[in-house]
Amino acid sequence: MHAVYLDHNLIKLELKHIGLATDITDRFIFHSVCHNLKLRHISHTDLPELEKLISGSNAAIYSYRDPAESTSAIISGTEAELLGVIDKLKSTGGSAAELGIILSQTLSRAINPPPVELQLGKQRYSIGKRTLIMGILNLTPDSFSDGGRFYSLEQALSQAHQMAAEGADIIDIGGESTRPGYENVERVSAKEELKRVMPVIETLKKDNSFKLPLSIDTYKAETAEKALEAGVEMLNDVWGFKEDSDIAAAAARYKVPVCLMHNRRNTDYKDLIPDIVSELKDSIALAHKAGIEDSRIIIDPGIGFGKDYRQNLEVMLHLREIKDLGYPLLLGTSRKSIVGKTLNLPVDDRIEGTAATIAYGISNGADIVRVHDVKQMKRVAVMTDAMTRR
Repeated sequence: MHAVYLDHNLIKLELKHIGLATDITDRFIFHSVCHNLKLRHISHTDLPELEKLISGSNAAIYSYRDPAESTSAIISGTEAELLGVIDKLKSTGGSAAELGIILSQTLSRAINPPPVELQLGKQRYSIGKRTLIMGILNLTPDSFSDGGRFYSLEQALSQAHQMAAEGADIIDIGGESTRPGYENVERVSAKEELKRVMPVIETLKKDNSFKLPLSIDTYKAETAEKALEAGVEMLNDVWGFKEDSDIAAAAARYKVPVCLMHNRRNTDYKDLIPDIVSELKDSIALAHKAGIEDSRIIIDPGIGFGKDYRQNLEVMLHLREIKDLGYPLLLGTSRKSIVGKTLNLPVDDRIEGTAATIAYGISNGADIVRVHDVKQMKRVAVMTDAMTRR
């Protein structure tokens, strides 16, 4: 069983999606202090108990069958009404009490999110106060957007300093392209990847004028080990620790934050959002097994990876459900096909479309945005933060 919090925008989308009539939906969005919780995969024994408790309160409930043929329900009410239902569930005992705990934790995270600090070397960032900007530095000849532009050491160093001047908080360095279809071509060896990234990392780490923390974008343990040993402060794994079984241990040894991205080799989902949440939980479990604490875990829904165009749009609509896992959320939409296919534009003409995804993502829980165009997206983030982080 899994519970997620739905804000007013998401509850309207959810109710429209399941086809409820307007007169029914009014019960779920009747005033500004109403909170909405969605429960997935409720047992047939727990549902009657839940409906009975709610029928005796001013809260509302609607249960239905979801696309995966399991039972889901939306519960709506004021904080006091929902806490009353939760207390009664907890006092019932058994699986109903477990349901009460799940609802209590979900509601608490939404109303009083715990402060999170991200430690990146000497830099300490407060997650949630403002959006962090991760600048992309691809040291590859074949990346989908900027392949070859920063392939030389001089070009790469210049770009790192420029992104720092434009307002980046982190520089994410990658030595292997993960452009669409990369899984079907011969992969770059760790030796070649290290040949590309290490000169830049070592030079920046020796440069006293360069203050930003670095992230290494790799799924290979050997590359991660060398980069972290050289002082890189973060690991960004596009396979969420599922491709190389040794990479989690390397991150644990150096006690760095890790970004676990959702990815898979097909788009055959049974139920898209629950499947993504479940697979991210698998990555989180691998991190825990290696000894990585929750305070060092970041999650990424993986826009453009293991998802088709419609699925990418659906993920964007449900970022809050993924954020409900309780970890800082990194969003990477910069110049991607979700923008190109929507606007029918080439990769070098997607700034406005990217900006729209960044603003929407921040409004729906993104804490870090990974971007090519730092100056422009920094402005978008600052403006969006001014409207949403108050």
